Amino acid sequence: MEIGIDKPIQRVNNGDQRWKDEREVQQPLQEVLVLTKPLMVADRPAGDHSDDDDDVEYRTPNLVQRVLSLFKNVRPGSDLTTFQLPPSFNYPKSQLQAYGEMVYCAGKDILSDCSSTKCDPLERFTRVVGWSISMNRPGIIGLVPYNPVLGETHHVSSRSLNVRLEQVSHRPPVTALHATDHRHGVDMLWFQRPVPKFQGTRVEVEVQGKRTLKLVEHGETYVMNSPNMTIRFIPPAVDWTGTVKVSCRETGYEAELNYSTSSFFGRRSSAKHSVTGKIYKTSPPFLPILVNYLQLITACSTVKIRDPNGGGERVIYNAKEVASKLKAPILKDPQSVLPSESALVWSEVSRGILSRDWEKAKEAKRAVEEKQRDMAKARRSRGEVWVPKYFTPSSNGGDDDPYEYSPIETLVPPAPIVVPF
Repeated sequence: MEIGIDKPIQRVNNGDQRWKDEREVQQPLQEVLVLTKPLMVADRPAGDHSDDDDDVEYRTPNLVQRVLSLFKNVRPGSDLTTFQLPPSFNYPKSQLQAYGEMVYCAGKDILSDCSSTKCDPLERFTRVVGWSISMNRPGIIGLVPYNPVLGETHHVSSRSLNVRLEQVSHRPPVTALHATDHRHGVDMLWFQRPVPKFQGTRVEVEVQGKRTLKLVEHGETYVMNSPNMTIRFIPPAVDWTGTVKVSCRETGYEAELNYSTSSFFGRRSSAKHSVTGKIYKTSPPFLPILVNYLQLITACSTVKIRDPNGGGERVIYNAKEVASKLKAPILKDPQSVLPSESALVWSEVSRGILSRDWEKAKEAKRAVEEKQRDMAKARRSRGEVWVPKYFTPSSNGGDDDPYEYSPIETLVPPAPIVVPF
């Protein structure tokens, strides 16, 4: 069982919570933190591994056999939220880092284009739709990130965009993300809860929650959900599936995107992942705009929009421009790194995975879990209730947004970890 982690909280008179780090780091943080390249779209022909780095290519030998053995005692339909995976099934980063990379790692900055003052509301909406599709990065077959531990944080800056994530709940596991770009007038808030279930030959992950993007200068708020993820064992594949809705109440525009995948018997080499959908208007003047999209991940890796009035096609998202040739974040300000930083919490586990020292990774992962069990037990004995550091619950558990959180900070400050360009 993955155990939620939090550092003991020392309450002070002003209501702030201070993290107390029980670990003394003997080495410089530059040598302790493990920051690996983000997941990305391959930008070279299949089979060409001439420029692979150790921290990019992760492989699991005998994948199907090992996966089926791992789940042999799990019944179809079982919730895998607390299922413990050995490190050989992890790639060296936390789920917080994987979520954050969707926002701060991009070869082409399409987020700032969304806030441009040189386009009309429909064009801005179309750009937001393209940006929402760019958030769905490819997974690695047979590997998953670490389950974030309670109170774990991740803070990274990319150009003028500052991003902070926190694991705000353990049971159920909920991640909150807040990102701001004061220069381009962007404010982003996510909260999401993955619900993985075993279905025999696949794992289906329902991603609950909501994503909002505010374009401050235009007074527009865009609300969207996340597609679900399907991890298949036979044939091995990781696919985004389901329906995503994007809406902007201020302009009345909405979009509906349907993510689909290849058939069960499709060949891996010719498998096609696609997203089709439409943009339409729901407020006066009612001018329905039915626009079809097409995404062929294994072919051209582009999403095109087609004008139903005969205006032709144009690309609104190119995966190879946005999600390829990405660089790993780097440590810029060691003194400002929190003890709860993902890259620090899981550093020893990641180091073991990267060196293929599975026993070291296993022991390090066990140490993280045992330490957090001890902290949870100590909190209970003192009668303390853990609270998030950067977010507050903004819902009473209603059906619409049962896990919604609000950020404490108006603007996310620059981070000690940055994305190089």
